[in-house]
Amino acid sequence: MSTETLLHYNTPAEDFTGALPVGNGRIGGMICGTAAEELIRLNEDSLWSGKDSTDKELRGELSVVRELLLDGRTAEAEKAAFSALRGDTPDVRRFMPPIDLRISMKTEGKPKNYYRDLELTDAVSHVSYTVNDVRFERSVFCSAPDEVMVIQITTDTPGSISLECLIEGCESSSCEDSLLLCTGSFEGISYAVCTGASAEGGDIHTEEGRITVSGADSVMIVLSFRTSARTESYAESAEVDAEMALQCSYDELYYRHADGYRELFERTELCLNDNSEHPDISSITTEDRIERLKGDVIDNTECRRLIHDNKLIELLFNYGRYLMISGSRPGTQPLSLQGIWSEQMQPGSGYTINISTEMNYWCAESCNLSECHLPLFDYLEKTAEKGMKTAKELYGTENGIAFLNNTDICGDAAQDMLLSGILWPAGGAWLALHIFEHYEYTLDKDFLEEHYHLLRGAAEFFTEFLTENTRGRLVTCPSVSLVNTDITPDGAKGCLGTGSSMDSQILTVLFTDVIKASEILDTDHEFADRLRSLLPKLPQPEAGKYGQIREWAVAYDETEISPCHVSQLFALYPADLITPAGTPELADAARTTLVRRQIHSGDHTGWSSAWITNMWARLGDGRMVYEYIKRILAHSITPNLLGKRPPLQIDTVFGTTAAIAESLLRSCGGEIFLLPALPDEWQEGSVRGLRAKGGFGADIIWKEGKLVSAVITSANGGECRLRTGCVVSISCDGETVGSRIEDGVIIFATKPGCAYTVKA
Repeated sequence: MSTETLLHYNTPAEDFTGALPVGNGRIGGMICGTAAEELIRLNEDSLWSGKDSTDKELRGELSVVRELLLDGRTAEAEKAAFSALRGDTPDVRRFMPPIDLRISMKTEGKPKNYYRDLELTDAVSHVSYTVNDVRFERSVFCSAPDEVMVIQITTDTPGSISLECLIEGCESSSCEDSLLLCTGSFEGISYAVCTGASAEGGDIHTEEGRITVSGADSVMIVLSFRTSARTESYAESAEVDAEMALQCSYDELYYRHADGYRELFERTELCLNDNSEHPDISSITTEDRIERLKGDVIDNTECRRLIHDNKLIELLFNYGRYLMISGSRPGTQPLSLQGIWSEQMQPGSGYTINISTEMNYWCAESCNLSECHLPLFDYLEKTAEKGMKTAKELYGTENGIAFLNNTDICGDAAQDMLLSGILWPAGGAWLALHIFEHYEYTLDKDFLEEHYHLLRGAAEFFTEFLTENTRGRLVTCPSVSLVNTDITPDGAKGCLGTGSSMDSQILTVLFTDVIKASEILDTDHEFADRLRSLLPKLPQPEAGKYGQIREWAVAYDETEISPCHVSQLFALYPADLITPAGTPELADAARTTLVRRQIHSGDHTGWSSAWITNMWARLGDGRMVYEYIKRILAHSITPNLLGKRPPLQIDTVFGTTAAIAESLLRSCGGEIFLLPALPDEWQEGSVRGLRAKGGFGADIIWKEGKLVSAVITSANGGECRLRTGCVVSISCDGETVGSRIEDGVIIFATKPGCAYTVKA
């Protein structure tokens, strides 16, 4: 039994936190795995509820808020801003709770020998059990090529399968032959779920809103799901999807599904030494392996540190890639807080763009899944007009694109009620950074040209929104340092302030990206020159009185030292304005910030710990990387390996997957660093298929904690700048490649399509 590609359990899921996810990017299902009555909770990525936020004309309000802030009247400024600088309603569109597929098995007797799993190598979930010595097996997958969910039920005893299948959560249903079409609507969005079945042996008929099968040797059930958000003929489309799938055998559907999935999943492979010191770690269920990392309640901290499971870390890395492939495919919606697996609308299941949406895609490029990143760019294109309305009607600018802390499927700027989060103007700027990141990894000039206007629009908003502070710096005003409350030099306490460090860091990267894009595309030079003139006026990271990176352009004191957001370290990760080699003093201040936060805090939430893990990896601290990954597994992960923050959040898994990749291959500042933050516990291993900026790929092998060899592939040619931490030789097709060394960086020329062997 595989320990690194298999989630497995000996009991059905008690609730959503134990159910196993399958998906094709558009249709998601959470499989509860009950023996006698299977329940699969369904979502479709375009089925959202909610209403538009009301348009507002607030051109005069921004100046009032700024004046109050500059006068030190923080409480009054916050009251005015809370009323003015957000949408009218907290009811942004929410991803709809699931519709249920229920399969009732008609068997007499108590199920025994129960087992269920999710196999990541082919994206299929299985359930097996026996009743009266008759063995039953179910297999479930969600096919991207055929746009359907497929369930196969088999037995070792002919004629023993009898069941009823129905859809719950729809308003009406109609039956035809072996098809059941269920329809419904919610707040203007209509949907249709079509279920069909085929069987070997036995009898199938439909009646009273359900499909009934009796006396069959095997049964295949297919399910399609369409909404009016995608097509007016949603019901007909759902029916056609199911009918087409029923014309195929299970093996045909499985082959197309598995072949397409494996093309993505098998691009990358991680292998770590097994340090579990357990005679048969593969026999322990996934849930028990998570519990095992916590240690016994009487254990002290040192004892818990002796419990290891590298193969569980591998499993989490593979699971992050599985969820990316299953939840975000070209042509689908981008991943929300819960991906495409949501149980409830509250307290929020939209796009939280102050980190969660971005974190969902941190591992897309480095883990060789660039195609899965595309839905985020499609979303930005689709919602750009709403972003322009937000800029004009909430902030009074003439040009540019702006999104706030939260948004929804249509890009509305309606908000939640958290004062320390909603009054944040840089959400659109952060999202736009992903455009240039995708270009840096792929060097796809056509892509950059297509989406350049979004980069420009995000920057253009801030050319009008920025204001000059008393030190002559251009700052955001008003803004927040996310989910934190501070004390100004005048003693005023509040969330709102002038010159959030995170904002300035985001804008430094954004303006730089636009300038680079202008040069690459040979366009828009006048605007690029304007940004060049503004860049020196943006505040840059500075150390505060505690040796930490400051959260504001001026010296505010924190009222709380341990919020989940570590906003002022955006410059460290995901940006690379702070690096150990390039800015050692700031890197030390970043380390101080992390240590200070850790001393004053309890356990962070899963997504926050994942962010911090990436920061430790960027700082080259393998020990802290390992400690945080173990902490996440032991305390921030549910039995189904999703983030333990109600409702379930998916960003924890993606953020941790990115951190594992970051610890093995750092790609920033124009350099590639092999094994930059390798934990001592990963003494031996290999990784294949990681990607680096500049169109490079890397396969790496190490032993005794040291590099043995690597293969660097070059998709586009150009100069490779490589850090290895040891003396190496470089060759291509057996011939030595000339190189030079500058400040510890090995520099050599590459040709498109060539592979370069690096040996220690």
